[in-house]
Amino acid sequence: MRVITLLITLCCLTLSGCSSVFDKHVEYKYVEPNNYPTLKAVGYAPISLQQGSNSSQKQLMAIKASKLEAYRELTEQVYGQQITAGTTVEGSIAKDDYLQSKVHGIIKGAQIIKTYAVNDTYITELELNMKRVHDLYIGEIKPREVKKVTYY
Repeated sequence: MRVITLLITLCCLTLSGCSSVFDKHVEYKYVEPNNYPTLKAVGYAPISLQQGSNSSQKQLMAIKASKLEAYRELTEQVYGQQITAGTTVEGSIAKDDYLQSKVHGIIKGAQIIKTYAVNDTYITELELNMKRVHDLYIGEIKPREVKKVTYY
């Protein structure tokens, strides 16, 4: 009799454990942001300090450098900067002091607004319209919220 009671108890526990696992179907509603900011960045590069055998090559290198600087600035705005700093103190005197900045990210959809030279400096202005970025990524990553959950 005890064995039968034990078996019935085990069966009830096993079945009740299975009944707590529900199958569910979740419906999502896609959410679009209310507004899209536009980020702007400017990159500068000195023409005379660029490597090159003539002024045309130096100007082309300055164009590239100013564009990269503008992209770096946009990346800082989107992803932020990682700052590493430290100081070595020996005998109550600061010996070594360092500061390092690092930026890592991918920028898609930026547009060059202007690129021009002023005196010995080449300048590139970039713009990143977040609506355009949203449209580029919406196929891959869709922001969503739960619309309805049905349990079976």
